[in-house]
Amino acid sequence: MVKDFYIKNMVCDRCIKVLKSEIELQGIELKEIELGRVKLDIKNDDERYAFKEILSNNGFAIIDSAEDTLTEQVKIILIKMMENLPIQLSDKLSKHLSEKLHQDYSKISKVFSFTQGNTIEKYFIKLKIEKVKELIQTQEKNFTEISQLLDYSHINHLSRQFKTETGMSLTKYKDDHKNFRNSLDQIV
Repeated sequence: MVKDFYIKNMVCDRCIKVLKSEIELQGIELKEIELGRVKLDIKNDDERYAFKEILSNNGFAIIDSAEDTLTEQVKIILIKMMENLPIQLSDKLSKHLSEKLHQDYSKISKVFSFTQGNTIEKYFIKLKIEKVKELIQTQEKNFTEISQLLDYSHINHLSRQFKTETGMSLTKYKDDHKNFRNSLDQIV
């Protein structure tokens, strides 16, 4: 039976690669795979069990509720935005999410806050801060260029948010040469 499975914590291309490899290794027919979703042709209970084991062993889980599915879709949209720099929002984030998900933003926001215990805006800030850390470590861009790539109106705005989220200045983080990054699936 061909079925879509929505997957929690599937947040990067490596996640896709790992799941694809493991699913194929088990001989389960993979129809499609993308961030947060896998379409499989599950033929029997053994394959269903094997798929659940693959997920469990790799830190993933099947999303069963509509609320959790919506929350994961929001996360994936925001994570994809971080992959395609510079961030180019023609409208507010709320309108962007509403159009992408074909739902009223107030519903999206309420569901996200309820399931995550945090707002979409705060989650997005945390994602942006993790991207800032990554960009600092690559040492290809200066702070002003980083702030522009991430759609900050001014370097001072980025500096304040970075200090609030990490407890250190951009310069201190850069000078410490330490990797204090959080994995995207651990951001709440």
